[in-house]
Amino acid sequence: SLKKWVSLTSFISEAAVKRLQPESGRICAFSEVLPEAAGRHTSDRAEQHLPRFDAQCQSYAEGMARLPRMKPKAGTEIRFTDLPKQMYPDGATPEEITRHSIDLSYTLEKVISLRYASQPLDLLAELQFAFICFLIGNVYDAFEHWKRLLNILCRSEDAIRKYQDLYVNLISVLYHQLGEIPADFFVDIISQDNFLTSTLQVFFSYTCSAAVDRTLRKKAEKFKAHLTKKFKWDFEAEPDDCAPVVVELPEGVQVD
Repeated sequence: SLKKWVSLTSFISEAAVKRLQPESGRICAFSEVLPEAAGRHTSDRAEQHLPRFDAQCQSYAEGMARLPRMKPKAGTEIRFTDLPKQMYPDGATPEEITRHSIDLSYTLEKVISLRYASQPLDLLAELQFAFICFLIGNVYDAFEHWKRLLNILCRSEDAIRKYQDLYVNLISVLYHQLGEIPADFFVDIISQDNFLTSTLQVFFSYTCSAAVDRTLRKKAEKFKAHLTKKFKWDFEAEPDDCAPVVVELPEGVQVD
């Protein structure tokens, strides 16, 4: 319905669409890809030290290695913000690396500074755009981006206190998005872990702090109660971040 569509796209402006959509103007469920190097002819494969197509394959791994390396076709990728893979500043101490790996506020600040420094609320447009691309277009990469971006938002304790308006609106965005997806959708088939419950559990543990604005705190409490009632999700178990956190240190960094 129109009402539902408006709820799911409330932050997506024309400018946001132009910023995020592929340069081609078309969004496809499967990425258009091209081989990184020519490999159509035997001579091409010989130049790359690859076996002939008709050479017998000795193992699955060898077979996978023979497949051509592919890259997205220029202009067909959704232009999401490139989320940082390193979640701490260069030269960080082991203590700082651990802190930034638990509280992702540093990472969120980097994301905001890349595109949304003047208006952090526009980050929610990207979250909505990713969700819509998955919900309607079945774009799996968009779903993965939505998960990664949501994880950063929910695990940023310092940022929750700094960007309270952003988080009040994030709850509204999630309320409408989660109404479109079955309760068991986020359960990992292998581990049976629910990505969303573990992520929101951390978020709710941060929003209950007295340092958080009362409006945000109350809205988070109502949202938590709504999810518990609707999906029967348990947010009272000990959060994963209470367990020891294993952090990979950069090469050359040692703990005293």
